[in-house]
This record gives sequence, structure tokens and C-alpha cells, in this order.
Amino acid sequence: MAQAPQRLLDPHFVSKLARLDLRARLVVEGFLTGLHRSPYHGFSVEFAEHRQYMPGDPLRHLDWKVLAKSDRRYLKQYEEETNLRATLLVDTSASMGYSSHGLTKLDYARQLAASLSYLMLRQKDAVGLFAFASGRGELIPPRATRSHLKQLLVLLERLRPAGGTDFAASLHALAERVKQRGLIIILSDLLDDPERIAGAIHHFRHRKHEVLVFHVLDPQEIAFRFEREATYIDLESGERVTTRPQELRADYRSQVGGWMDRLREYCIEKQADYVSVTTDLPYDRALLEYLSKRARLL
Repeated sequence: MAQAPQRLLDPHFVSKLARLDLRARLVVEGFLTGLHRSPYHGFSVEFAEHRQYMPGDPLRHLDWKVLAKSDRRYLKQYEEETNLRATLLVDTSASMGYSSHGLTKLDYARQLAASLSYLMLRQKDAVGLFAFASGRGELIPPRATRSHLKQLLVLLERLRPAGGTDFAASLHALAERVKQRGLIIILSDLLDDPERIAGAIHHFRHRKHEVLVFHVLDPQEIAFRFEREATYIDLESGERVTTRPQELRADYRSQVGGWMDRLREYCIEKQADYVSVTTDLPYDRALLEYLSKRARLL
């Protein structure tokens, strides 16, 4: 990825990168701390817990430090350490710039992508990034080195919402470029025809990739709780509609619910995991969905 050296030396840009890195670390470290205290042991968090040694257990997992301190024999229960190759697909189309509460869909997707990247690299998984809109995209191939995180963060930090949605064209193009099988993680508002989205997912599945879809929406896009008459502007087409929200709220919710149901059904049909998230929810659910998917693949 080409990046002007003077941009990286810009103190403001460097500080923004540092904040993105720090937020990702805080999200993941806090999540993993909670995970240790939850029933979800074994999800690639270095080691899940200790258990008492029983005669016949392999000694290679014996915790010698605990033995030296307490004269008690405990074994470390480790997570799977098999490597995984994953590529994060971040939608940067203009519609991802919408926010009703200060955090845009793209902001949410960027932070989630940063947190997932940090988590994957912590697990020694290879992670890559594809930022796309209008049928085009920028690809950073998957790597498993810790130094790779900075390259991913540089791209994530400079992403801006722009252009129209051509979800299918972007993903079909990427499917032709990613030769090695792995996990494809999509972060998008999926504002495209559901059948075209299904076709793009099928392309990845046909090439033996696993697919995990995070459907990122603003809570107002689902609830439509606006009260005053206003003019609503399509961020991609510029089309304007003036209406009283209370007059079409019920129909709007029904239409959106049906659209989300179709997307979910298409994903199930194509054997892809579908997870709906809104920008007012913590990232924990998304991280747990990733770890759950990873555990099933190993």
C-alpha cells in the first residue's frame, strides 16, 4: 500500500493511529478478561484455565510455577493454536457515513476491524484488509506478523465514506484475487440488492472460503424513531424525500425487517454466518462471534 512518508510523520495523523491502536487493544484486552470469567473457555485466549493434574495426564502441560509455589499439580488448558487466514472486508460507500448519535457506521466498522485485527494477530492468525466501494477496492494481503498491525491501522485510519454501493462487483473482484482459502469477514450495511449480495457470497463459498457477515446498521435505520417532518437525503444518490415519519413508520419497519430477514436467509442458504449489529452496541458480541467461528473451523 502506498503511503506518503510525510503523512506518517504528521503528529496529528500519528496520534490518531495511536488512539485507534489503543482503543483496539482496550476493547480486546477487556473482552478477553471478561471471557476468562465466562463459560466461553477455549476460544484462543492463550490458555483458558487450570485443572487439577490426574495420574496419566501428559506432564508437558504441567504448570511448574504453580507446583513450585504451592506444591500442587495443575495443568494448563490451552486453546487451539492452529493458524487461520482471514481477510476483513470494510464497506466505505457513502451510506456508511450515516450516524444518528455521533458514531458513523464506518467508524464502528473501522474500530471493529482494528479490534479484530489486534485479536487475530494476538492469536498468530494472518489477517488482511480490503476496503471497498463503487466496485473498486484496496487490498492488503493477510500476514501474521505483529508489525503488520500498523499497516492495517494506517489504511483504516484514512478510510472515508464516499461513492456508491456496488457490493457485488467489489466482492466478485476480490474473490478472484484471494487464491488461498480462508475466512472472509464482511463489515457492511449491505445496502444492495439481496440477491446480488447472495451471489457474491456464493462466489467466496464456491472457492471454499468461510464467510462471516457483520451487518452494520445505525439503530435509527431499524427503529425509525424520528418525530418531526423532515427532508431525508440519500447519501449516495442525493435523492430527497420530505415526509412525516409517524405516517410511514410501521410500513418502514416492516420493509426493513423483511429485507434483513431475506439477507439472513440468503446467508444461511449459502452457509455463511450472518450477525446483525448496530452502532450503539459494544463490540463484545462481534468479537465473540469471530472467536466462535474460529473455534468451529479449527
